[in-house]
Amino acid sequence: MRKIKSAIEIRPNETARLEAFSDGVFSIAITLLVLELIQKLHPQNGEHLLPYFLHHWEPIVSYIIGFLTILICWINHHHAFIYIDKTDSRLPWVNGLVLFMVTLTPFPTAIVSEYLDEEGAIALGFFGFNFFMMSIASHWICSYTYKRHLVNEGKRVFFYYIKQTYLYSIPYTLFAFIVCFISIPVAIVLYVGLFTTFAFPREFAIILLKRGRRKR
Repeated sequence: MRKIKSAIEIRPNETARLEAFSDGVFSIAITLLVLELIQKLHPQNGEHLLPYFLHHWEPIVSYIIGFLTILICWINHHHAFIYIDKTDSRLPWVNGLVLFMVTLTPFPTAIVSEYLDEEGAIALGFFGFNFFMMSIASHWICSYTYKRHLVNEGKRVFFYYIKQTYLYSIPYTLFAFIVCFISIPVAIVLYVGLFTTFAFPREFAIILLKRGRRKR
């Protein structure tokens, strides 16, 4: 009976399929960004290519931001699953929320591309809300796997600080989202800081770990 229960609830070495499926979703999300860019960049009325690109720079910048967003999400997802070595029947659903937010990224990217000049605050707000939801989803998957002991026991202490990284990101992204409607330049600075931090999730977790040891 005990063997049956453990086989149902926790299945070691099953994260590979979960990661492979997730990688496929990340790839599709980036593909959608490219298709959106191709759709918007069409010179008309005999306009030369270079002048057209210079006058329609918003889609290109939006694509770069969207690509970096998805890339950083993938880096953090991959980093978390280095330490998550078991799965259960609920983890795919928790992971699904992360993937859902990733697949939504092309939508706010398109909004920023289309309405940055006319309604910049609202357009950036769409993008900021997506970041806020991503931070919630990222913390949830780390918190869930930590509490359910799906993390490698030898790395559990370090994973705690990875989890804390995403916990801190929730109020930060909420604050940045609010700032979008107050000052666009300040919001952009906040998001640059967010990108810089989460581009190197391991290094930031190490900083938190060292600070935690000093307090002890």
